[in-house]
Amino acid sequence: MAHPRDHARWSDAELLAGIVARDPQAFSTFYRRHLRLVLATLAHETGNREAAADLTAEVFASVMVAAPRYQVRQDTAHAWLLGISRNVLGHSRRRGRVDDRARRRIGVQALALGDSDLERVDAALDEGRLEVSELVQALPALERSALVARIVDERPYAEIAAQFQCSETAVRKRVSRGLARLRAQLGES
Repeated sequence: MAHPRDHARWSDAELLAGIVARDPQAFSTFYRRHLRLVLATLAHETGNREAAADLTAEVFASVMVAAPRYQVRQDTAHAWLLGISRNVLGHSRRRGRVDDRARRRIGVQALALGDSDLERVDAALDEGRLEVSELVQALPALERSALVARIVDERPYAEIAAQFQCSETAVRKRVSRGLARLRAQLGES
């Protein structure tokens, strides 16, 4: 592992190992690194910033509980973290409220959000949107067009292929390459 003062340079796997070892700085660094991703994902899914903030707190509490089971599969823990986010959101939808089992398990109280807290949530969401938007604009034109058509506009691959007069396989490759570039860029930032 890297020197303790260099938490920002630690990989996600090292940070999660630090969380298991009860290193508060490792958790803080992991949280700051991934907050916008989780918050933006949950805000998009729920359409409600207050619910997204509550769910985000539960996701990171779940990270503390699940960290010992983390298995390194990629350079970042994005996929693992988004899986936890989907699970937390699914539990919440089934119960009709934010499931707080992980927070209670680690002894953390629910957050009371005031106006200034919600303004910070909005600012984080806006900052994340701007960053992703800039990264998407920097993609090669074919990848950007395919990615926007598939992910943003949620159009079927066949329809996109017809528009670009290419095969569905070519569209899938462009989307895949675009997402890989975005993941790499988001991992660096």
